[in-house]
Amino acid sequence: MSKWDRDYLDLCRKILSEGVEVKNRTGVNSVKIPSHHFHFDLSEEFPVLTTKQLFIRQAVLEMLWIYQAQSNDVRWLQERNVNIWNEWEIDENGVWHAEQMLPDENGVLVKTQVHKTFGKEYAHTIGTAYGYIVNKFQMTQNLIDKIKNHPEDRRMIMTLWQNDYLETAVLPSCVWSSEWDVTDGKLNAWVHQRSCDVPLGLPFNVTQYAALLCMLARVCSLEPGTLDWSIKDAHIYVNQIDGIKEQIRRQDENEDIPAPKLWLNPEIDDFFKFDSSKDCRDIKLIDYKHMGKISFPIAQ
Repeated sequence: MSKWDRDYLDLCRKILSEGVEVKNRTGVNSVKIPSHHFHFDLSEEFPVLTTKQLFIRQAVLEMLWIYQAQSNDVRWLQERNVNIWNEWEIDENGVWHAEQMLPDENGVLVKTQVHKTFGKEYAHTIGTAYGYIVNKFQMTQNLIDKIKNHPEDRRMIMTLWQNDYLETAVLPSCVWSSEWDVTDGKLNAWVHQRSCDVPLGLPFNVTQYAALLCMLARVCSLEPGTLDWSIKDAHIYVNQIDGIKEQIRRQDENEDIPAPKLWLNPEIDDFFKFDSSKDCRDIKLIDYKHMGKISFPIAQ
């Protein structure tokens, strides 16, 4: 069993045993703890869960959508058969529709149909979030330049949380910042997540940023180092609990599945040349064995 599986399921057990059930805007209560932290050594293990199937193609393409294509257009993902942002897509008239819990005149949370108008210029996007911010500030290009040319720099930061663009974002970034450094020939990162859907979002997010670190290390002639992950509000929605209990049972039943290896195309020396087609040809998992898919509902 991978170290990541053990650490991840330890967090799930902690949430189930110590967490507090709270209401939130989605209308589906969550069980939460206020904070958590993970530490990964990518020279020892690439973090991919084995107690459930992780779809590496979709995970990497979402990451490339943000940091390589630097896009907020959901159609870019849909063309590659990645549908994880469909619920947050602004329609062709520039309006986003959702059902959320909002306070009434007495401050009581009630289920409300939300219709937020962004303008037709934002049709089919998620507004001014994620790739929009990366593109506006050329974050990936600036980070690569610093890693290559100023590895001693202590200001290697990409922050997707920009106050000026929150009102025109459908969903402000959950994984909102990353800090980077080069130490002893290795590239390291520290990632911050303001809100964490542990069953659905966290497995994707950790694997994505681990892949991003390995890809940047490759094109900058460095070795992958450590990845630290800090979470504020780690939660499991109440309609996800049965699925998490199933995943915990899987760990108890089978401790023999090893972590897979990450393969990157050795011919790629430019981050922007990694294949971002639907085939995602330049990144693969080697010897990935898992215990099958577990479906978790999305809380919007």
